[in-house]
Amino acid sequence: MTPQPAAIPLSPDATLDAKGLKCPLPVLKARKAMKEMKPGAVLRVYATDPGAVKDFEHFCKTTGAHLLDCREETGGVLVFMIRKG
Repeated sequence: MTPQPAAIPLSPDATLDAKGLKCPLPVLKARKAMKEMKPGAVLRVYATDPGAVKDFEHFCKTTGAHLLDCREETGGVLVFMIRKG
């Protein structure tokens, strides 16, 4: 997964805690959260399912969203920063 470089420091407009959820729930919950957001808004997602990396990559390709950052924090928590297209 290749995140797109952020032009400015990332500051999320909303945060979704999907830790403990298995595929496809993190992506489905992110999709629902992003429907409420304006174009250009940033959603931060916390997930623990290793499959979420590929799921969010596919999500961004199919929805026009932009993956700004993807990293793993201590304890296996994945953090995704996604900008709505």
